[in-house]
Amino acid sequence: QVQLVESGGGLVQAGGSLRLACLASGMDFMWYDMDWYRQAPGKQRERVAGINTGGGSTSYADSVKGRFTISRDNVKNTVYLQMNGLKPEDTGVYYCNAIRSVTPRRNYWGQGTQVTVSS
Repeated sequence: QVQLVESGGGLVQAGGSLRLACLASGMDFMWYDMDWYRQAPGKQRERVAGINTGGGSTSYADSVKGRFTISRDNVKNTVYLQMNGLKPEDTGVYYCNAIRSVTPRRNYWGQGTQVTVSS
């Protein structure tokens, strides 16, 4: 059974930092591209950051460039999102997404972790 379990969310003041983690199980993690998404109340889910299978290629939404860093540990089956310089507009539920990069294609979501940034 495939599971993606996010952790590390919480309440933080503006300017603070949080580190999210997403632990994957029941899957061949090294073959999955990994993404972090977020969804603010009343808004569509948006892609925040992504990392390829080997960790050598990353991408970010313009709104988080220079503040957030995505990384992965293929031994620990975990992807991380280091968030620095947090702003109130970063508030939302953060989701981990896994997309298998080889056939057969698979796509999995975690249950999400709440991040709240107070001004």
